[in-house]
Amino acid sequence: MAGSATATAGSIPAAPAKADDSMDPKRLIAFFAMVLGMFMSILDIQIVSASLAEIQAGLSAGSDEIGWVQTAYLIAEVIMIPLSGTLARIISTRYLFAFSAAGFTAASALAATATNIDQMIVYRAIQGFIGGGMIPSVFAAAFTIFPPSKRSIVSPIIGLIATLAPTIGPTVGGYLSNAFSWHWLFLVNIIPGIIVTIVTWNFIDFDKPELSLFKKFDWWGLISMGVFLGALEYVLEEGNSNDWFNDDMIVLGAIASGIGCIVFFYRAFTVSFPVVDLTAFSNRNFAFGSIFSFVMGIGLYGLTYIYPVYLSRIRGYDSQMIGETMFVSGLAMFFTAPIAGRLSTKLDLRLMMVIGFLSFAAGTYIMTGITQDWDFYELFLPQILRGFGLMMCMVPINNIALGTLPPARIRGASGLFNLTRNLGGAVGLAIISTVLSNRQDLHYERLRESMDWGKKAAVDQLNNMAANLNAVGLDGTTGALKQMVQLATKQAVVMSFSDVFMILTVLFAAMILGVGMIAKPAPQGGGGGGGGH
Repeated sequence: MAGSATATAGSIPAAPAKADDSMDPKRLIAFFAMVLGMFMSILDIQIVSASLAEIQAGLSAGSDEIGWVQTAYLIAEVIMIPLSGTLARIISTRYLFAFSAAGFTAASALAATATNIDQMIVYRAIQGFIGGGMIPSVFAAAFTIFPPSKRSIVSPIIGLIATLAPTIGPTVGGYLSNAFSWHWLFLVNIIPGIIVTIVTWNFIDFDKPELSLFKKFDWWGLISMGVFLGALEYVLEEGNSNDWFNDDMIVLGAIASGIGCIVFFYRAFTVSFPVVDLTAFSNRNFAFGSIFSFVMGIGLYGLTYIYPVYLSRIRGYDSQMIGETMFVSGLAMFFTAPIAGRLSTKLDLRLMMVIGFLSFAAGTYIMTGITQDWDFYELFLPQILRGFGLMMCMVPINNIALGTLPPARIRGASGLFNLTRNLGGAVGLAIISTVLSNRQDLHYERLRESMDWGKKAAVDQLNNMAANLNAVGLDGTTGALKQMVQLATKQAVVMSFSDVFMILTVLFAAMILGVGMIAKPAPQGGGGGGGGH
């Protein structure tokens, strides 16, 4: 990639080359405070999604309104993530992170006091926008303030935190809303947020502000990026529920996103100080690492969505039971993180990625045999394979993508890299929701055709149901028909889940072929892995 490896003025300095290989305790404290802030920001997506029903009841919101509690957060966050690199360069990492932590904490407190859905949507948008500034800064710090020999320790930590947060979100959210109230989904952020704000303000000293760059700030670039990414996130979030392009707002969103995209890329390549520096994509490993990050976003957020939907709709689990079942993946990640960190210093990182993708594909392939009777124990092995695969992929992917960039590029690149994961999650959720809906309709029609009155098995089943209902004094004929429809509908839903898992299996198996496109990473002494998010 073109560009000097020497940090420009105001960029985060690289770790000293002389190698006492020691970690500055002050910077270590600052780094762990940043990781906690990132954890809060990522967790807040899933912790709330698990308890939307409780929030809806508490605010007397309509079913068409409550989804905006999530959509507003995600739209705002996806705009801030790529912008954060430029802001960190202008005002410094210290000011950006401390202000982000303080603003996120204040917005959390406001969300807990919301009395109607409009207030909640505004507070959530503020939460998402300000909180998004914390995420990329952690990755930039991990790859610049510590010597490469320590990446096998530091990087799996952020990898674990960043992938664990969305995985355990349903568990935490379900527990808080069941044990206390939905207000605690937001109140739980306040004390950690205050601690993060104070520690980062006093301990971050990675770089200095370059306030002179503010005069060159590309406001048109910012506006066009906001329209491009915000409208795209809206289309992806709301498309399936609004019947995609049969809805006027979805069409307008798509047009706005397209126009914003054209203007944004034109500004990015023509102005002297673009709002987002896209030159990192000229680095082959960063470009392919971003593609893999996009796919991992599909796997991370897609499966975090589809497992709870199955457990809720088919098994009838509440949010706390879903969280307890999903926690298996979190435990697998926790125990795999140190293994992945150690292996990253000893194995070719591309081999680690192959192992991770194979594990992920194996887990989703097992799930293609899903039935309506599958429970905790049937889901146990697939979730173990998923958690193991995530960590084995994320550590080398992030190291390959960010570990070979010059320090001057890492801050902007980390924002782009995290954006690919978020967009992967949004695209994945949109596709999964659409496939589930369409395939359910298709399977239901096929099941209905197979249960015509000329088939003895269907007639016998219907007669048995009717007889059982008649025996307890109910209308057997009508009741039996309703039960048969319910059985067919449930089976159609389960079959659509199987289709989604097969698509994911093919996707992750195909990624194994893509690994060969990556240039072999140079040995990094004692370090290797990158954190996953």
